[in-house]
Amino acid sequence: MSWAEAYLQQKEYEALRKAQSIPDQLLFVEHPHVVTMGRNGKEANILANPEMLRRAGIAYELTNRGGDVTYHGPGQIVGYPIFDLRDWKRDVVAYIRAVEDVIIGTLAGIGIESWRDPSATGVWTSQGKICAIGVHISRWVTTHGFALNHTTDLSYFRYIVPCGLTRPVTSIEAHGIAVSRAALMAEIASRAANIFGHASVHQEEDSLVLTETK
Repeated sequence: MSWAEAYLQQKEYEALRKAQSIPDQLLFVEHPHVVTMGRNGKEANILANPEMLRRAGIAYELTNRGGDVTYHGPGQIVGYPIFDLRDWKRDVVAYIRAVEDVIIGTLAGIGIESWRDPSATGVWTSQGKICAIGVHISRWVTTHGFALNHTTDLSYFRYIVPCGLTRPVTSIEAHGIAVSRAALMAEIASRAANIFGHASVHQEEDSLVLTETK
């Protein structure tokens, strides 16, 4: 699904969540090639001009998430939590750390050691950054989220300075680990449900509904 279409769906879910018409949602999507710029980003971190991006088949989108520039594309697991933090912790930093913990735990389960870097949001391994995180929070309801490199073609990152950091990027595949997309999404959802205090998870098309613990 294109980034623009997915963003419109996020906004629909966000409005419903703010109205408390739906429970928390975790949306999974795979985007075609796209470079997105966060509200704190610097254009200098895009290393290709618009014509070069067009020729490479890469779209470009401005976003209202935090962070700098990043790349999304095939082979990436992009997760958009639409969570209401009012009943969890009204703490932006705690939320980002919790998302990092979800990914760190998921990677540990398939034999990849990873960690957070206090100076740079996201999840890292000995080979580089494996998961980017950028969020937006309005009235304590979250949008945007994380991008975990699964079987991503890492050569596309050459068009940008990822997240404004001149450090390598990596993927699960680059670590020599073969695991299905479905298994990763299920594990991420389970860990998110546990960390954010939900009792159960059930799938509805391409979203996972996290039922709140009472």
